[in-house]
Amino acid sequence: MKRQTHAQLIAWNDQEDRRVADLIRRYGCFIQAVSCKKPRPPFAYTVGLFGLGHPELIVFGLGNESAGGTLNWFFERVRTGLDLTPGEVILPPGSDTRFLVEEFPDPGSALYAANRHYQRPREVSVPAYQLTWDAGGAFPWEPGYPCARWLQPRPGEYRE
Repeated sequence: MKRQTHAQLIAWNDQEDRRVADLIRRYGCFIQAVSCKKPRPPFAYTVGLFGLGHPELIVFGLGNESAGGTLNWFFERVRTGLDLTPGEVILPPGSDTRFLVEEFPDPGSALYAANRHYQRPREVSVPAYQLTWDAGGAFPWEPGYPCARWLQPRPGEYRE
């Protein structure tokens, strides 16, 4: 594979910045999905909620389709006036999966696209809430949680 030149990387970043800004203008929100290999979970997060005066949202351990659907559902609620609060448990209508809203203490470790969009350095990152989901009626720290522990790191445990 041919290495990209510095000028090519700058051009690609400029094009990506325009694409993200266009999607946020068009839909109000952009969702960045990040694929990882064990023992790092895949995750996805919003870019655009900070512009509405709300922390961005991040969810770990879901496939792209589920993560996108989840974040889009929450985005629509926030866009129409819902102000999420840490500690709140939400059960979307028609779903059997509950989501716990938690403070995400180091958003600069994961929200690269959001910080790039808002031109913020990692040290003063846009804020974020983690949406922690239950499975089989149990959250990751409760008995009976059927999924691998690494799929949903506790807030503050995720490190790049």
